[in-house]
Amino acid sequence: MSVVEEFEELRPLLFSIAYRILGSVSEAEDAVQETWLRFDGSATRPTSTKAYLSAVVTRISIDVLRSARVRREEYPGPWFPEPLLSDPYQDPARSVELADSVSMAALVLLERLSPLERAVFVLREVFAFGFDDIATAVGRSEAACRQLLVRARRHMQDGRPRFAADREDREELATRFFDALKDGDVDGLQSLLAADVQLVGDGGGKAPQLARAVTGAENVARLLGAVFPWLIRIDVTFEPHEINGRPGAIFRDREGRILQTMVLDVLDGRIQTVRAVLNPDKLGHLGPVGDAWAVDRELKRARRQGN
Repeated sequence: MSVVEEFEELRPLLFSIAYRILGSVSEAEDAVQETWLRFDGSATRPTSTKAYLSAVVTRISIDVLRSARVRREEYPGPWFPEPLLSDPYQDPARSVELADSVSMAALVLLERLSPLERAVFVLREVFAFGFDDIATAVGRSEAACRQLLVRARRHMQDGRPRFAADREDREELATRFFDALKDGDVDGLQSLLAADVQLVGDGGGKAPQLARAVTGAENVARLLGAVFPWLIRIDVTFEPHEINGRPGAIFRDREGRILQTMVLDVLDGRIQTVRAVLNPDKLGHLGPVGDAWAVDRELKRARRQGN
């Protein structure tokens, strides 16, 4: 197998590691590209290409995350990861871990961890790397890596319940939700929402967003039911699509440009969290991005005029 073929075979794994550490599609792709440049420029070939490349992409991702943490701490409003439509890496033996770890809820929780904790958690809990390879990747002893993992697990377990639900049940609930959303059916929406549901948006100061999270089934249902029928009147469309392994949708303007994504977390047969990503910087990898401010102005005019 050639060097290029070796690398391309492992590219999905490398991207999946980097994305879970960084929460950014663009930064993960850059980390993978930098990994290739280092691999291609190396005069020697490693004993295990998988272990070597995984270590390189992990180190690069840790460095990128360290430099990004200040920006994220100063980020206006809630920070969500860049939406991922499909995970390129598949492993039937790790399907549950892979699916759970790529969800927005899990990635938001991972933000609580230090870069080293996050890398160790991802490599061990998600991809089942041995501690010898993890130690090499993060530049710490195996004993130190075990301690990092203990701390990471504690933070993750304290954060939330697992949003475990049968895939068919999630999809059926999402279908009903988006049908009710399109129709402005407030009662129908409320019946699908958990009592303490939260609606949260990430605009990053670059798109219209809620001033704060909206909480409670009645409040969320009324807000969604009041706004979305008007969006449809001004030719905003949406297409259901799995996003970060969870049911969601992509919203577009009349020109087909992307305005936002929406993802649903399901727990105990109800929608627990509705997360919207509107920051245009986080949507560009999905296709041409629309002007959400212009759509917001048109929406307000239409509602004032009542047509």
